[in-house]
Parts: sequence; C-alpha cells; structure tokens
Amino acid sequence: MAEPFELSALEQFRLLKSGELGVVELTEHYLERIDRLNPIVGAFSTVTEAAALQRAARLHLRPERSQALWGLPFADKDLVRRAGVRTAFGSRAFADFIPAESDEMAEVLDDAGAISLGKTATPEFGLPSYTENLADPIATRNPYDLAFGPGGSSGGAAVAVASGLVPFAPGSDGGGSIRIPAAACGLVGLKPSRGLVPAGSGISSLAGLAVSGPLARTVADAALLLDGMIARRQGHIDHHYALRAPDSSEGGFLGSAIRGEGRFQLGVLTDSPWSADYEITIDAEALQVFETALTALDSLGHGLEPISLEPSPEYAAAFRTIWQAGATGIPVTPVQEDLLEPLTLWLIQRGREISAQELAAALGTLTAFERSVIRQFSSFDAIITPTLAQTPRPIGWYDSQDGELNFAQQVQYTPFTSFVNVSGLPAITLPVGQTDSGLPMGVQLIGRPGGEATLLALGAQLERRFHWDRRHPPLW
Repeated sequence: MAEPFELSALEQFRLLKSGELGVVELTEHYLERIDRLNPIVGAFSTVTEAAALQRAARLHLRPERSQALWGLPFADKDLVRRAGVRTAFGSRAFADFIPAESDEMAEVLDDAGAISLGKTATPEFGLPSYTENLADPIATRNPYDLAFGPGGSSGGAAVAVASGLVPFAPGSDGGGSIRIPAAACGLVGLKPSRGLVPAGSGISSLAGLAVSGPLARTVADAALLLDGMIARRQGHIDHHYALRAPDSSEGGFLGSAIRGEGRFQLGVLTDSPWSADYEITIDAEALQVFETALTALDSLGHGLEPISLEPSPEYAAAFRTIWQAGATGIPVTPVQEDLLEPLTLWLIQRGREISAQELAAALGTLTAFERSVIRQFSSFDAIITPTLAQTPRPIGWYDSQDGELNFAQQVQYTPFTSFVNVSGLPAITLPVGQTDSGLPMGVQLIGRPGGEATLLALGAQLERRFHWDRRHPPLW
C-alpha cells in the first residue's frame, strides 16, 4: 500500500474524512519526512513540530470534516506572519522576530482546518526570483538535482511539495514567485487573478502585483488549496474591497479541475515586453517542451493561433521603478541595514532615489499596459507561453553584488511571468516535460480576468496526457 505522501492531497483528504487516515498520524508522517529530508533540500526555515502535533490532536478530538482543508498539513511561506512563530522574511535582519499576531492568510488556512508544519524558505523579503539567502543555515536545493536552485521566491514551498514534505503549499507571486519555482520543481503553480483571494488579493500591494496562490503536484490539488485560500462561506466570498475578480468557479474550483472539460481557443506567445531592453533568448530545451505542449493541445482539439505583443518600450523601466520603490517599504533600522544582503540594499537605495513624480508615472504606465494586454488577449480563452526561457539555474549562478547584472539575469530567466502580474490576469504553470538531464520544465497558460476555471480545465487535460503526477525527484 502507498505511503500517505505518495498520494495526492485530494486522496489524503478523502482518507481523512472517511477516518481511514488519522490527523495525528498524517502530521507525524510528514514531520518524520521533514526531519529526514529537510537537511538535504533546505525547504523549511523553521519547523513547528510541537505546535503542529498539538493542533492535530485538537482537530482529532473535535473533528470538523466539513472544513475545506480539514486535517491536511501545509507550511507557511516565511513572508507570512504566524503568531508566536519565528518569521524572518528570509533575512538576517529579522532572525529573531516573533510576531504577536498572524497575517490573514495564516488565519484563513487555520479556519479551513489545515495544519501548519512551519515556515518555508524564501529569499530576503521575497524580492528576487531565486531562493538563496544568507539567513538560513541550509541551502534551498532543487530536489531533482541538488546542484540547482528551485527558483523563487516561493522556492522553499516548491521544494517542500516536490520532495513530499507537505501535500501542497501556499505561495505568493509578485512577478512569477509561484510559477517560477513550480516550473523548476515539476509542480503545478497557480497565480490567481488580482482580487480573487481576499487574504492575498494584490489590491493593497504596490501596482497590485503580489497575490497568493497554490503550489501542488496535481491540478486538482492546486484547486483544492485555492478553494481553501479563498475561504467561501456558504458559497459566498467575503471580499475586502469593491474591486474584485470575476469568479468563474460556480462555488469552487475543484470541480473544474476534476472534470477537465472544454475546447478552447489559445494564443501562442513567445515574445516578451522585456525584449525592448534585454536580450531574451529561449533555450532549445525550453522550446522543445513548449512545442510538446502545443502538439498535445492541438491533438486535444484546441485552436492554436500565434500572437505577438504590441511594442511596449516603456514597460521595463516602469517595472524596475516599482520593484525598487517597493523595497523602500521594508521596515529596517540603520543598524539592521548592515545585515541586509547586497541586492536588497541596492534595491532600497535605488528606491529612495525615485521621486513621487517618477513613481506616479510608472504606475500610470503599468496601468495602461494592463489595459493594453487585456485588449490584445481578449479574443482568446487563454494564452500559452514557456514559463521560463532557460532551464533551472545552478545555485550561485546569480551575481550577488552587482544589482544591475542580477536584475538582467532574472529578466532573462523569467521574461514571461511579471507582465502577467502587471496585467492582473490569472496564470498557471504546468510541468509538461523535462530536460535531457531530468530537470523539470513547464509551460504557462494565461487566462482572462477570473478565468481560473478554464486554466484548471486545460491543466487537467494536459495532466491526463503527460501524467506528471507520476514523476518524482530521486530522493522521493
């Protein structure tokens, strides 16, 4: 019989609800795997074994099986505050910070009945698209090849899921931070529409970039976690703002992921708004995986039509301005600044040089870009791109001292992700293939506003074709 970690999150959930699998038993099972494998892969920055077992015992004694995620373990990204748990934001400057209150996302997942096992590793303040920080004693490594990184900034979450340390994990995505590590680690990663997930809507973040979403091994597992993160009450979503994404789920996304129905018209995109300022080249192995996905979609009866983005020479400078300006909100004292990593300090210093006029202009540029992209994509049900232009990067590949070079490296690795955040659109990365050396590679599907159900349906169809749920890293 399969061990629990070998089952999908949905299968584990069904066993919990039927009583065939105990909540404490499942929690202990994952804690044992973390104890054994985390020293190798560095997925967790903090493990909360005692708190997790106490919560599992409480759920066992007072079962509420109607909760959306009842009894399922997960882990908080180390950007999310959880009361009484060390939250370092991937930084030495906050190595001893223990918040008194929890962020809303932690509370939502608790209310859904899930059990946090700790904090997953993230780069310093989640700023770059790779997970290499100086705060954690164990390097975060790609479980498919330990010499490579998992991408970021939800890199620890991706490693935890891919290594079977949790059945799924929430992440956050301000420029690709869910989709990048999902692609590098062979997972499904979904960035929701701006305004869909109340606790991580993106509306309160600068330029509306950063939203919360799931990482999972299967499309259905991603939908299961997404439903739990949305926190419906009697089919209703309690939004916090007048602005909100259209909800295409008809009461829940899991059904769309399981059914996997529909024929759709897809735009095929291989150019990037970054091309005006940076040399963007798609690796041969990334193109090969992309073509494999296109062939499969064509055989499934979907329409495919090439599309190119209209020139947007102002995009790169505007996004850089927002990225740098956003770093100035990091609450550090002059003493703490001495503990920051060079890239973070460079971003803060550059951000402080930006005038209010420059920031306002950048925000206006990105708002116009959002409107333009939605118009250009409006005749399609979804747009398909490679998720990454390059294969997963080795640990230490990014320049740690030269901010300009580091930024260019990130752009050239991930030229297809950030513009989706700017546009506020949903996007899903799907682990369609692997390189010749066995490293995962994914493709990205971008939906209409509120088009998550379509993305999940397409993902389910490709999952049935490629069976990526059967692929596992060597340490599995």
